[in-house]
Amino acid sequence: MRFRACIALLLYVSACATSAPSPREPAARDPRLANLQRAATLPWTDGGRCAVQEASEPWPVLAERCFHALDHDRIEFHDPTGRCAVASAGAAAMGLGVCVLAAPELVVGAVIVAGVVVVGFAIKETLDAYELLGDEPEVVMPAPETRPVSEAKPAPQEPSPKQKPKPEPKGPDFPPPEPPETSERDRRPECMPVPVPHRGGNNDHNKCADRIPYNSFSGWDVRVNGKDFDALQLAVRTLWEVKTDDFDIHSPRSQAFFAKVKLPEIRREARLAKECGYNFVVGVKSAAHKEALEKLDKTLTIAVMEWC
Repeated sequence: MRFRACIALLLYVSACATSAPSPREPAARDPRLANLQRAATLPWTDGGRCAVQEASEPWPVLAERCFHALDHDRIEFHDPTGRCAVASAGAAAMGLGVCVLAAPELVVGAVIVAGVVVVGFAIKETLDAYELLGDEPEVVMPAPETRPVSEAKPAPQEPSPKQKPKPEPKGPDFPPPEPPETSERDRRPECMPVPVPHRGGNNDHNKCADRIPYNSFSGWDVRVNGKDFDALQLAVRTLWEVKTDDFDIHSPRSQAFFAKVKLPEIRREARLAKECGYNFVVGVKSAAHKEALEKLDKTLTIAVMEWC
């Protein structure tokens, strides 16, 4: 109970912090992205899959739920501030470790990692997807201190997706991680992504959608909220709708008319995606098509699909 109280206190402190970020540490626009960048500085036995799954939660929650997936042979936890000592008194060493790791701000000397950290494949894939969409701000995240491998146990290589993660550590006083909580909208059956066959009649359109980087259901459409979207990047919760019209062959007047006619349907698709907590991207084949849509609605996210 005292350990849970510590996590709750850290969440409260994180939510109530009002100090402005310094120029060298600009704030991330997306807390999920900030969590992933912080998780990228740590060694994981599962390639960072747990961190990606829990990235939408506040950092203290992610730290608690994914602590078991860290490579504990390479990490030392210290409590220079003493704020975790009371909550962890009488608990296993892991209890102290979770409390230290869950702190909203990383204290110097609190987390020490042996050897060089290779970013987990799951975290790297998700960060690459953010970069593809152009949503990655310049964020300076504090990194744990590192020690040469010679001063600690040899650093194991980052496991590949086919390798099995290490068994979950079992401490006598450390409770097993609780199953991830599901938000109310994720419980709605219409918000669960369901792969469905591509609509026939336009093979070039379907091939273009299948080649979207990090498409979680390549070869399929994805039904969400009653709408069959062309693609879903599950790692960044982003639905895509692809427009493969030969926009550039028309006159400027026809282009403006065509974009205006298509706009209501695009806005409806964006609304359906947002209702279920997904981002929405319109994929187009030309910069002229992108510019025409942006003139009509600057709130849309539009990407030129260079692979088409």
